[in-house]
Amino acid sequence: MGNALGCIQVEESTLGIKETFGEFENVLTPGCHLMPWCIGSELAGYVSLSVQHLDVRCETMTKDNYLVTVVASVQYRALADKAIDAYYKLSNPKEHIQAYVFDVIKAIVPTINLAPLPAESNYIEKSVKDQLDKVMSMYGYKIVRVVVDNFEFDESVKTSIKEIVEALILRAAENEQVETEKVEREKQAQIETDFKYYSGMGTALQHQAILNGLKKSVAEFTSNVPGTSAKDVMDMILVTRYFDTIKEIGALTKSTSELWS
Repeated sequence: MGNALGCIQVEESTLGIKETFGEFENVLTPGCHLMPWCIGSELAGYVSLSVQHLDVRCETMTKDNYLVTVVASVQYRALADKAIDAYYKLSNPKEHIQAYVFDVIKAIVPTINLAPLPAESNYIEKSVKDQLDKVMSMYGYKIVRVVVDNFEFDESVKTSIKEIVEALILRAAENEQVETEKVEREKQAQIETDFKYYSGMGTALQHQAILNGLKKSVAEFTSNVPGTSAKDVMDMILVTRYFDTIKEIGALTKSTSELWS
């Protein structure tokens, strides 16, 4: 009925392209519009402003010659102020986007080795989005988001990845063990150094105490016994110490004899 009366309805989040005798006339916003077909007016088509989704699978080689399939998810939408470009300049925006995604991925992935490839997903995403933004804006489209969330490998590659990861884990464990042993050696060396230092300090203090005691004994003896010199006192102390040592040796010898008798 609407078509017979020359009226059409444009849905929400959609723009209509109106032509007169095959020539663009204007962009129709959501709502009801008069379309007098009798004077050559017609609805050429629609431009959706909703976000579109496209998954692109790109097979390529890594730097170390492993075959990998990179899966990139692209979200894009037409710009309302460039609806004319979006409708007339590209007949199939998905194919155009896919071609540029291929170009970027095939340029980046071959420069990266297999093992670090998943960690470079953010870099790949940014590179793809920057390139698509620059190109697709000329055709009336905006790239909302690019996500590289999957890398697919065949079984032989998966085995290689597993071996690489296991080797990296083993190397990290070995490095940690070496570092632990190094710390332990340094700790033990510090303990020995501290022991020698404090042992030396103890011996030095012991010798100092002996010397102080001898000085005090000599001073007291020479003051109480007139006519004696420090040498006389030292000779007497040495003789006394000599006899004490002989006595201790004798006692030790007697004990050893009794033990073996």
